[in-house]
Amino acid sequence: MLERKQLKDRMQVTFVLPADSPDGPVSVVGDFNEWDPAAHPLKTRGDGRRAATVVLPAGGAHSFRYLAAGDYWFDDDQADGHDGTNSRLTT
Repeated sequence: MLERKQLKDRMQVTFVLPADSPDGPVSVVGDFNEWDPAAHPLKTRGDGRRAATVVLPAGGAHSFRYLAAGDYWFDDDQADGHDGTNSRLTT
């Protein structure tokens, strides 16, 4: 799930997943962090879900995926679109 907040000429995007699906650590990786799994690991929030927040320029489009333990890559069903390989996000 994606949560968004407009910030002047930027967009704050929070990537949110359930607490336990999938098991183990998960990161959001994409063209905004050079596909680096260490850049945005999801952390547990007060409501039990896991999340990571990034701030991106408004008016752009980005590719991203989630990477879980065991080299398990998966997409976000609620993304703005999919390009056949990655989830797509429009700011």
